[in-house]
Amino acid sequence: MSNINAVITAVGGYLPPDKLTNADLEKMVDTNDEWITTRVGIKERRILKDPTKGSSYMAIEAAKDLFNRNSVNAEDIEGIIIATNTADYHFPTTASIVAYELGCKNAFTFDMQSACPSFIYALETGANYIRSGRYKKILVIATDKMSAITDYTDRSTCPLFGDAAGCVLLEPTDDEVGVLDSILRTNGIGKDNLIMRAGGSACPPSHETIDRREHFVYQEGSAVFKHAVRDMSSACREVMKRNHLTHDDVAWVVPHQANLRIIDAVARMLEVPEEKVMINIQYIGNTSCATIPICLWQWEDKLHKGDNLILTSFGAGFTWGAVYVKWAYEGKRNN
Repeated sequence: MSNINAVITAVGGYLPPDKLTNADLEKMVDTNDEWITTRVGIKERRILKDPTKGSSYMAIEAAKDLFNRNSVNAEDIEGIIIATNTADYHFPTTASIVAYELGCKNAFTFDMQSACPSFIYALETGANYIRSGRYKKILVIATDKMSAITDYTDRSTCPLFGDAAGCVLLEPTDDEVGVLDSILRTNGIGKDNLIMRAGGSACPPSHETIDRREHFVYQEGSAVFKHAVRDMSSACREVMKRNHLTHDDVAWVVPHQANLRIIDAVARMLEVPEEKVMINIQYIGNTSCATIPICLWQWEDKLHKGDNLILTSFGAGFTWGAVYVKWAYEGKRNN
């Protein structure tokens, strides 16, 4: 009996139409385009401005894009896994809202949260449902409305984040393509370096936490930078080594779009040239766990069957990882 592999058969994405440029930020905080570009490489980011719409809205739009371009029937979806750090509510799950709005009547649903690597965690989880042989169509969606948790009075963090959603459809195959291997790691040492300090059960919301602006992202950039470069490159090297891949065998590195300097450093350590690294942070910003599927969506027409992709991310906790994907189809699907 042949092994069942989980393969990406379609991708989708959604970017809100409104843009927040560096020039806009100059009017909000003490910053400028040169300062932002030099430190993080971002020129603009997309923002979901409607305060009545949350991460579920973008997830739904990304899934609709995938469904419409690939003639997918919502009732054929058997599972929806939402990767998000900005769920619409503590409960119900964002995935249940998405399933209802899409008409996925036959799907189990749940949310996953593992900071910025949430998508690669959800991708491996969805792939295991496929590998079990019990499921044929699993939808993995990453969606984050980071503008909802960004402090626009904090000049160190407000230039970083944008809003977006991206998704992939996983199906079974007996070919040697798909999600072939992963390395997922956590060490827990970075709790105080990257955190939202209030709003959870350890520090429930109060007038005091609001006054102290503790419901926004807090980050100590230098500590995060050092660990991100080391751990992302290490995970990539490890997954490449155990799959007998050299840097010449890798068609694309797909890194989390957190900071252009981090991306450049990881690429140098892997000895992968810039033209083989997916980079869109300049005009989208850091959309947390949505960055990797957005890259796959935007680069779809440049991907070829058999391409070796290394996906890698790093985030709060600290948690990080790398996933080896062998691409399964040629170019962009239906438009």
